[in-house]
Amino acid sequence: MHGRIRLSGDETALPYPRFAEKTGLCSQLSTDGSYMREYNNMIQITENILTEGTVLRERNENGTYLTLDAKGSGIDLTEFIAGTCRCLCFRLEALENHSIPFGFFLYQDKEMVAEIRLGVLPNIATPVCLDTAWLNGQDLFPKANPGELKIVCHCGRIDRSRITKAVFASLPSFHSLSVKISDPVMLADNPEEFTLPAGKLVDEFGQNKRKVWPGKVGSIKDLSDILKRQTKESMSKKKYPFQDWTAFGGWRKLKLQDGTGYFSRCKSKGRWYLVDPLGYAFFSMGPDCVGVGTDCRVGGVEQWLDWLPDREDPEYGRMFQGEMFSFEQANLYRCLGKDWYEKWKNMIIALLKRNGLNTLGNWSDERLLGTEDIPYVTSLPEFPDTSVHIFRDFPDVFSLEFEVNARKSARALEKRKSDPLMIGYFLRNEPAWAFVDNLVLADEVLMNSADTFCKKALMEFLKEKYCSIENLNEAWGCALSGFKELENPDQIKEQEQTVILPEKVSAWSAASCADLREFSRKMLQKYLEIPCRACREVDSNHMILGMRWAWVSDPDLVTGWENLDVFSINCYAVDPTAAISNITDLGVDLPVLIGEFHFGALDAGPDSTGLEGVLTQKERGTAYRYYCERVAAHPSGVGCHYFQCYDQFVLGRFDGENYNIGLFDICSQPYQELFDSICECSGEIYEVKSNEQLPAEEKPVSIPMIAF
Repeated sequence: MHGRIRLSGDETALPYPRFAEKTGLCSQLSTDGSYMREYNNMIQITENILTEGTVLRERNENGTYLTLDAKGSGIDLTEFIAGTCRCLCFRLEALENHSIPFGFFLYQDKEMVAEIRLGVLPNIATPVCLDTAWLNGQDLFPKANPGELKIVCHCGRIDRSRITKAVFASLPSFHSLSVKISDPVMLADNPEEFTLPAGKLVDEFGQNKRKVWPGKVGSIKDLSDILKRQTKESMSKKKYPFQDWTAFGGWRKLKLQDGTGYFSRCKSKGRWYLVDPLGYAFFSMGPDCVGVGTDCRVGGVEQWLDWLPDREDPEYGRMFQGEMFSFEQANLYRCLGKDWYEKWKNMIIALLKRNGLNTLGNWSDERLLGTEDIPYVTSLPEFPDTSVHIFRDFPDVFSLEFEVNARKSARALEKRKSDPLMIGYFLRNEPAWAFVDNLVLADEVLMNSADTFCKKALMEFLKEKYCSIENLNEAWGCALSGFKELENPDQIKEQEQTVILPEKVSAWSAASCADLREFSRKMLQKYLEIPCRACREVDSNHMILGMRWAWVSDPDLVTGWENLDVFSINCYAVDPTAAISNITDLGVDLPVLIGEFHFGALDAGPDSTGLEGVLTQKERGTAYRYYCERVAAHPSGVGCHYFQCYDQFVLGRFDGENYNIGLFDICSQPYQELFDSICECSGEIYEVKSNEQLPAEEKPVSIPMIAF
């Protein structure tokens, strides 16, 4: 049922200072949900604003208790978005034993134009602030408040006045959900500071204190005994377990070419392969982020931790980095002593290799690359940038600055250009601009008020094609006075047009769409061609592994693929076959490498599954094998890298993700049921890749993702 929001008072939002004074939000925010009871801009949650499937169970002085449908349901916030207040703030508590992801969904008529995701921890009244400043489309990942999980804005630039409906709702779940919402209030500004409720959520090892699972560490002595045994075993077990594998992890049964001394690629009998330096078939498998980094977000949530050392401590102090701390490093130091890193390094490489993992994935510890006897991939440290962006992180690719910076960025390849263990390098990871489906870059060139080189090139392109503004007007169905007017389409006066023009120029007519898409492809060609050319001038020995697209958000995204050696995507799915086929169907004739995939469960560690969910660790193993063998079975699939080596922190990493996705937990303990499946998969991956064996048939039992 959809209706209007009932306000308890004036609709004019008060400025932040009075709000803080009235509610104590910054200094004395109560933990019982009563902090905004006296504020005159509160929203009353009534039956009238509940969406289909939402049940109002109870309302009392502590808040409103709702049951949300497993398909996803919530409350209608259209009146908030139709007003002038910038933010809607409230406390949201997930009354479940796992985190809950939510979406703020915005519509123009019946079309959804924005999905802003966020998440909250279980059984903690979490301050949430929905900020309409996100609608400018420039910030893909707004900073989450302490205690809040990741925020992701899946939208481009949106005119708030054109939004006709707004809904805040849970994402689909494997069961109905119980939540409590306390006193929503509309504000003129984002308060930015919130007081958190009391409680202890994290134990001294960085583990989830509120969950019990087999193998959970209970004492330093227990952990010390386990780690010392693992480090001792690593001294004698640092080899691949398969006799038919080469020293690089290739397959001795299939020699594809003479060895070149470096990794390469080869197409044989219609199937793409990577080739190891000796000339044998190579299928790349291994985790991303092999390392014990500083990625536990503790700033602002210190009160939720059983233990946190002093930042000035001579040993533990180096494990801090800004708001982050490394419980992984602290655990290793406490159990293995000052030389913990050398012991850990031997242990982790041994555990990976003896389970048939032959690659250190992206973002792995730089100190491991080329120093341990295992192949690796890496990334260009910095993709070439420009001082002015077209949209989000898309640079001004027609500028000389872009070419100069491409050469500067490529110099970083010098130090590894002779390393035979390096498979290749990615140019970058998941460009933020490409998170918008069907984005027409040339639209953003015109919407951007800056006098960019891309805009100059676009004007020249249109002038060359149409010769006169009259010809362009006839083709596009508009009445521009000159090309100059097109440089700022948002300033075109609608009353001067014979029709009211859409906000985006590509939507004016079929001809304008075709022209702007054609120019967008020219931009994409330069986006790849210029960095690739600069990189090959420095390093001609190693393969360029592509962009690690989050997904192919528009068919034109593959433009410029000829400049690459391998096409890469990050693919979160149960079965990656369709995603790989989509690339080849778009005309890309390259090997395809999956840069990220994972599966998370709820029976151990953190409270969220990640982007693909199952219920147990055993199911994670089933899912891993099913996925990897389908990559291998595809004629273009040449590898898949699991994201990531370690679980994320229960309270969230730097951006708020808190997923049970690691091969190892925060105490460096392997998830054994997962590793059992990994080893079985590795043992038959080459037979699947060479089309001698069908991929595993057992499919995991999936649940909707608990992710953001």
